[in-house]
Amino acid sequence: MSRSSISTCREFAAILALMVVAALAPTGVAGQGASSPSAHLDGLYRALIDTMKQGKELGLKGRYDKLAPVLFDTYDVHLMARIAVGPSWDSMPPPQQARLVDAFSRMMVATYANRFDVFSGERFEILQTVEQPPADKIVKTRVTQSNGKTVALNYLVRLAGAEWKVVDVFLDGTISELATRRAEFTAILKSGGPDALISSLRQQGDKLLAGG
Repeated sequence: MSRSSISTCREFAAILALMVVAALAPTGVAGQGASSPSAHLDGLYRALIDTMKQGKELGLKGRYDKLAPVLFDTYDVHLMARIAVGPSWDSMPPPQQARLVDAFSRMMVATYANRFDVFSGERFEILQTVEQPPADKIVKTRVTQSNGKTVALNYLVRLAGAEWKVVDVFLDGTISELATRRAEFTAILKSGGPDALISSLRQQGDKLLAGG
């Protein structure tokens, strides 16, 4: 894993883990036909591990292309963007909302592609899945870094149709990724409006895809 692994967790998807799957604890299905939250996340972790191990061979664009479909399958990106934007979302016309989600999605995938480039023996454990009333679940996990330090990284998941999707990530078990994003987005929206936020997200994506 490259520099600033903990900040990667803050970045998204998150924002988000330095991992090898060491244990997977199956959980019950909340809706008929729905995959279990841990099983759904397993696909993300396996893709991250594989990508990290092939990081140099794939290159930045290759890592982006490999991770994009997995991330979109794991995260409810549209809902996360809407929650991060807050009340301003409802006042945006649909085309502007679509541009914002597109910029947000690109920035998120670019973050993963930029940061998850080298495997250094990190270990990731799924500890348990607990109910989060009225209908969500929290998948509690523990990340062991290559230096032996551990970090709690928990995922809030919600049913979207027949699939569980991640809608927030909590670093150290309590620091909400969406709350952090919302504070950032609110400041930009207040000073420049939706177009300024879209531009900021695009610029972040451009910088990451340039290897910055």
